[in-house]
Amino acid sequence: MPYKNQFEQDVIEGLQQPQKQLSSKYFYDETGDKLFQQIMNLEEYYLPESELEILKTRTADIAKHIEVDKFDVLELGAGDGRKVVYFLEELTRLGKEVTYYPFDISSDVLKTNMANVKDKLPYLEINPIAGDYSKTLPAFAINTPKIILFLGSNIGNYNDERAIEFLRWIRSNMQVDDILLMGVDLRKNPKTILKAYNDSQGVTKAFNLNVLHRINRELGGNFDVDAFDHYPFYDPISGITYSYLVSLKAQVVQIGEHKIPFKKDELLHTEVSQKYSLEEIENMQKETGFHSVQHFLDSKSYFSISLFSQVSE
Repeated sequence: MPYKNQFEQDVIEGLQQPQKQLSSKYFYDETGDKLFQQIMNLEEYYLPESELEILKTRTADIAKHIEVDKFDVLELGAGDGRKVVYFLEELTRLGKEVTYYPFDISSDVLKTNMANVKDKLPYLEINPIAGDYSKTLPAFAINTPKIILFLGSNIGNYNDERAIEFLRWIRSNMQVDDILLMGVDLRKNPKTILKAYNDSQGVTKAFNLNVLHRINRELGGNFDVDAFDHYPFYDPISGITYSYLVSLKAQVVQIGEHKIPFKKDELLHTEVSQKYSLEEIENMQKETGFHSVQHFLDSKSYFSISLFSQVSE
């Protein structure tokens, strides 16, 4: 029986694996977007505040590495734009002429992004691009110099091999003078990291479970969402945070014509979040063919915005 769409195919094939899994990209429907914005405001979730500090205080230093005065800023997985607006605002203050292209799979969040950026920069040209950026970025045909932003530690959602593949793919979509700015969550006290993925208010739990609600609503599934729990853990040796859903009982879930059995306490893998050392970021730069990388850190050294360049300084 053919699948209705890519979402259904990915869900069924993922749930039929020996280790059941769902792609984290399907967290982001309208409800998921709202829950993620709540996560971004949690005290335990240090990442946004750390990255925002860099964008507020280090953009002038970053701009010293941008040799042209007119360029496009392409942000992959742009989200609501509340952080990047500080970067864009500082660039315009420094006399740079910028056109902003936010790329995101969610058209809803792009509307919020445009409203937030326009609120502070009403005259900035913004061209939102909705869809999977693995398809929309290669179709981007404008040849002006560009900065590609990949913020929010999104690189951490890939394992080591996929992260290298992804950076090589980004580089293949860049011209020689283009720059990549990548947000990277750094290794730190394991307790600090684990709290960020297991907050006291249960918002991260609701965010993780929401993917089951989405399957029920969009694919006609019958997940008993209350029969699953959220389980994250952090391995400080590998630097990986894992997120799982745990089946609290033996059960069979039906999605269309497909029946998926779960054992009691069986794990459903939903997300990874890799944390890096500066040395690991520099190894990625060498493996992917970039000429150099510079790091811009927050005051606690929790986070880096790392600038990847294809030319020597």
